[in-house]
Amino acid sequence: MEISAGIKASLAGRYASALFELASENDAVSVVESDLDRLSAALDESRDLQAITTTPQLSRKAQGSAMVAVSSHLGLSELTVKFLGVLAANRRLGALGSIIRAFQAIAAAARGEVSAEVASAHPLSDTQLTQLKDRLTAREGRSVKLNVNVDPDLLGGLVITIGSKRIDGSIRTRLNTLATAMKG
Repeated sequence: MEISAGIKASLAGRYASALFELASENDAVSVVESDLDRLSAALDESRDLQAITTTPQLSRKAQGSAMVAVSSHLGLSELTVKFLGVLAANRRLGALGSIIRAFQAIAAAARGEVSAEVASAHPLSDTQLTQLKDRLTAREGRSVKLNVNVDPDLLGGLVITIGSKRIDGSIRTRLNTLATAMKG
């Protein structure tokens, strides 16, 4: 399993690595990953939950109690609930989003997957996503998981980021390059 040194060295990476090791020992990696996906979606949807995790005025105990209630509502596993309690006790809930992304990267590396961030100007069809995934899998030599976002500023085309590699086929970049070339 190859995990980048950047992930291991970061605060989020250290917490994510510890959670991954605990989940591996308990044969619960997929359960915890599913929990974190639900938690991430809840964080994206709820400003109140974001406030709970980032407001320094809330005590550790209040944050911990709130996270237990959220965990119960989302139906999270005992391991994930305990982990959230540790984050609250150590005042690290503000890094929860980064910890989730680091855990996902570690779990993907353990499965031999690589994650690709794809930005497109318009939503991609299922056929386009399948074709893109197949081409990236062939190029990378391992399974690719796509995280797709829509960015209308691109005007057209795609911007794909896999690790430190970036493939920019957007019309915005082509127009900027043309404008720069015309200026001389």
